[in-house]
Amino acid sequence: MERRKFIKNTLLTGIGATAIGGLYSWQVEPFWLEFVNVKMPIKNLPKNLIGKTLMQISDIHVGNKFDYNYIIDSFKKARLYNPDFVVYTGDFVSYETPEQFDQLEKVFKYAVNGKLGTAGVLGNHDYGVNWLEPDVADRISNILDKKNITILRNQEVSFSGLNILGIDDYWSSNFNPVKIMNKYDAKKANVVLCHNPDVCDLNVWNNYKGWILSGHTHGGQVKPPFLNPPILPVKNKRYAAGEFDLYDGRTLYINRALGNLYQVRLNVRPEITLFELVEEV
Repeated sequence: MERRKFIKNTLLTGIGATAIGGLYSWQVEPFWLEFVNVKMPIKNLPKNLIGKTLMQISDIHVGNKFDYNYIIDSFKKARLYNPDFVVYTGDFVSYETPEQFDQLEKVFKYAVNGKLGTAGVLGNHDYGVNWLEPDVADRISNILDKKNITILRNQEVSFSGLNILGIDDYWSSNFNPVKIMNKYDAKKANVVLCHNPDVCDLNVWNNYKGWILSGHTHGGQVKPPFLNPPILPVKNKRYAAGEFDLYDGRTLYINRALGNLYQVRLNVRPEITLFELVEEV
């Protein structure tokens, strides 16, 4: 009898723990936003920009996969940091139908903008179904432009001495990194935005030295304890989340995503990154 009781109690404990874990990964962690602080040394940084802040927001995924009112709440929290620069690194929507344009308009009434400038690049989901609808990308870009967010599609923009180069999405028909990286000027204070970190492994960088800010992976969204994420949408499985020294003068940072492709996270909290600009010596 004692053995049966032990087995029964063990099973009930296991079922209870599984239920609690499932509820946590479904209803708690997907909405448990973390603000991550990182120092960003930049060559040629103007003296007046030392100590300024650059906020990275990535993979917002406005759509029907989760309650996007959480994004609005997150934007409100982010605005309290009063960042000097804000960059968005793609996947503004999880596109299914034109309904996402109205949803994007609603969410970006609360857009986070930098005091000195705001820029972004598009992600694969911003190119519509199967990433094959450039008209969807155009519509999203127009909506964001009205919110004072400069979308860089193989282009660059300078704000107060900080030069931001933006590579359009790797999986899109408009992917053309050579076009923009050929404009790289090593004498400027540069930061590159690139949604998919796999682009870092292509021979397109024109001897660029500096930071590359990416997203796309969501950190895998689910990471078993002490193990690597089982699912990552990149060829280079090293590129999960966080800071990477690429050993050639480039530093890659992969944001874990603010939104959720599907409403589940485990050991991979959603993230907004706040970089402090410092002079590289």
